[in-house]
Amino acid sequence: MQHALMEMSRSIQCYYCRQRVSPRNSNERLVVCPGCNLEIKVERSNIFDNSSTANEAYGQVKGFCPTKSLQYMNFMRKRTETSPKRTSLNSKPSPLQRSPPTRPKKRAVLCGVSYKETKYKLKGTINDVKNMRDLLITKFGYQSEGILVLTEDEEEEHHPTKKNIEKALKWLVKDCEKGESLVFYFSGHGLRQPDFNGDEIDGFDETICPVDFMKEGMILDNYINTTIVKPLIQGVTLHAIVDACHSGTILDLVYIYNRKTRKWEENIPPSGVNKATNGGLAISLSACEDDQAFTRKTMNGVLTFILIDIVKKYPGLTYEDLLDLIQETIDEVNSSRCLISSNFFKKFFNNRITQRVQLSSSEIFNVSKRTFRL
Repeated sequence: MQHALMEMSRSIQCYYCRQRVSPRNSNERLVVCPGCNLEIKVERSNIFDNSSTANEAYGQVKGFCPTKSLQYMNFMRKRTETSPKRTSLNSKPSPLQRSPPTRPKKRAVLCGVSYKETKYKLKGTINDVKNMRDLLITKFGYQSEGILVLTEDEEEEHHPTKKNIEKALKWLVKDCEKGESLVFYFSGHGLRQPDFNGDEIDGFDETICPVDFMKEGMILDNYINTTIVKPLIQGVTLHAIVDACHSGTILDLVYIYNRKTRKWEENIPPSGVNKATNGGLAISLSACEDDQAFTRKTMNGVLTFILIDIVKKYPGLTYEDLLDLIQETIDEVNSSRCLISSNFFKKFFNNRITQRVQLSSSEIFNVSKRTFRL
């Protein structure tokens, strides 16, 4: 035991890979790290003294041997070339770092929150984002540099924290100009809380939950409306697609479409607060109505999966076509008339889909004639 402790006290820590190595004898001036094969120069003074000062001196690394600098450079080059790299969906530099004039006319913020290492963990949200990104690029002509992705698989600056999501929302609409098309997509948890401002008909504010919502709090519909709805000027169109609980009126838009009556219904705040745009158009497709709640563990990604599948199969859909096909797919799955889809959904979504798709807008439009286009 005493011998082991002595050996430990004589060991040196590699400057690069942090592995510890001991000299073979007291005269050795250079040691070769077994982890990375780099030579390390050893401080020679009092290396076998028992004092703590001497032991600390022994552990000092004076740097790699100057004659081995080429070895170090080659090693670093090789390590960089062979080390696994993080696959990021964001183009470089980050869209958040670009000045407004360089931004594409079509821009999107795509958030997928899986809440890793928590009891609220979700499966499939990151795949939802990847599939939505692919749809925007292949079907609607978006460029990768105009799409900002926030997931836990991205680098830290692109994690879906409250701060980062709020920053991304501001980037999305900043200095928007006529002719621009914007998309905000969110897949994750949604909650609601009592409304203390008197601007909700049902008495509740709807929210989305960032990855750090337990610490930093949720993002309220009031904030989302103020940040990405009100700044929209004439000629700018924003689509929000929110696959989360309690997301029916997550943008606080003043009109809701009723599929049964085929009519628009008012959702004007009782308080009279202004929720309108600045002349632009905001449209929201959400996974369920505000009074519907489901366990995202079993319902994750239903709206996203069905919407993408339908849009790819049927180009030129109107909004009415899209709403009807989404709901018909859900009904067919529940009644087991669609065998292939039924087997898929019942395996992953606990046998029954109870949600309904909801369309809301900042202004009334003809859903049977307007083509769905992001």
